Amino acid sequence: IDRARHRAELVIDVLGIRHGHDLPECRVPLTRSTSGLSDPAPMKPTGSYDGKDGPMGDTDPAGFYTGIVVDVYGPLRGSVPDPRVYARFIGKWGEPALELGCGAGDPLLTLRADGLDVEGLDSSADMLSKLRRTAAERGIDVTVHHAPIEEMDLARAYRSVFLAGPTFNLIADDATAGRALERIRAHLDPAGAVLIPLFIPEPVPEHHLGFVREHIDESGRILRVSATATERDETSRRQITTLRYEVVDGPVAQVVERPWVLHWHTQPGFRGLAEQVGLRVEGILGSDGSRAAPDASEFGFVLRRADSSVR
Repeated sequence: IDRARHRAELVIDVLGIRHGHDLPECRVPLTRSTSGLSDPAPMKPTGSYDGKDGPMGDTDPAGFYTGIVVDVYGPLRGSVPDPRVYARFIGKWGEPALELGCGAGDPLLTLRADGLDVEGLDSSADMLSKLRRTAAERGIDVTVHHAPIEEMDLARAYRSVFLAGPTFNLIADDATAGRALERIRAHLDPAGAVLIPLFIPEPVPEHHLGFVREHIDESGRILRVSATATERDETSRRQITTLRYEVVDGPVAQVVERPWVLHWHTQPGFRGLAEQVGLRVEGILGSDGSRAAPDASEFGFVLRRADSSVR
């Protein structure tokens, strides 16, 4: 199993978490900006996210990946997932397959172009709209579903279910994570398996706040993202970082700030959640594809239905 491609000086890459990581590495690719190391000039936001309970209040991933966040996300994410990794996973466990948190289509569209029977699911309508446009431009036929993982109700069972990176960490609490695992089990073929990469984030150092990553797109727009504040609760295992997204198009600037929630799991805790909903652990993989160390901060769970035969 391939190892992840990157690790550099920043503790978090504010855009790399959603997807784009090698299996089963599930690490956040950490990159330093090559342009724009200074803070941007102040500008009035055109929109914002106002959590009624403050920075540590409840947040919804479906509401995060909307509007200009979708525009900024792709060019400034840390890496692109290697589709060969997930093709091997599908090759082992079979088709049909389902990518959870498929976003704008990496690696889903490449897997479809290679003829694999794989569908996608995402909670962001804007991300799925971008995926469909890209699929049409490339002439790729793809089936995608709009729903959070914890609410999915599809008409098909899947032999291979996977997340192409630790997107499961975006589920904000154990109760919702448990419901997501229950829905995964409900859609998992008895002969199949699911891959769920996870990681335990490091605290964000104060001196990394305000660091700006910047990209100029083909139309000349300036795209920026930076972290402006962070809070961490070890008891609830949640870290919330306020991210500032900017799109500057000539004299017109759009800015939004959104709370980016990471909810982490220990290996024993996640095993317990899985077993509660009728899943059993096939393996817990580390960064080199071998069994993960008990104290590893990056690991991938391979789960099967508890009523499935031992393979």
